[in-house]
Amino acid sequence: MASDEKQPTVIKKYANRRLYHTGTSTYVTLEDLGRMVREGEDFAVTDAKTGEDITRSVLTQIIFEQENKEGAQTMLPIAFLRQLIRLYGDSMQAVVPAYLEFSMESFLREQAKLREQVTTAFGGKAFGSLEEQVRANMSLFSDAMRMFSPFPGVRAEAMKRHVDAAGEGGATTGVGKPAEGSARELDDLKAQMAEMQAKLREITDKG
Repeated sequence: MASDEKQPTVIKKYANRRLYHTGTSTYVTLEDLGRMVREGEDFAVTDAKTGEDITRSVLTQIIFEQENKEGAQTMLPIAFLRQLIRLYGDSMQAVVPAYLEFSMESFLREQAKLREQVTTAFGGKAFGSLEEQVRANMSLFSDAMRMFSPFPGVRAEAMKRHVDAAGEGGATTGVGKPAEGSARELDDLKAQMAEMQAKLREITDKG
């Protein structure tokens, strides 16, 4: 029955801007109210003197505080804010609230599905596994780049293989052997690069 539904907690705002939580009989801050929203606790803010519902303005103030918090990531792009302001007084203003509410609900539904799919795929360790996957991809990519590194360490190793190959084949064709070894070395590097790219594609497909 509707009468059995839990009523929102009443927060009273006084003239001195203090916020009073009637459920716990304590004063709270905007940060406390923001946490309540994130935890799914419903509340309504009223003016302690007039009884007017000022929930909308308080929620807007919470967003303002979050957007201006130093070091925090913002969520409202400047272009979006400009477009939103342009819609005030526009003939489409009446439909904007319903559109934004529908869009946000759709986004949250898709977000929940994505979280569930990722959690299932990685056995309950979604975010940690994703970070490990990214590190693995970067490691493989770095290894692939080092295959064609022009730095001395790589060249020295390649030269050592060339010399060994020339020694095994004899010294009668000293000019030709290093060239043949260089060609083989390039073929080996190309094969290793192809193998590394295949591994990267395999990991990306699994992710």
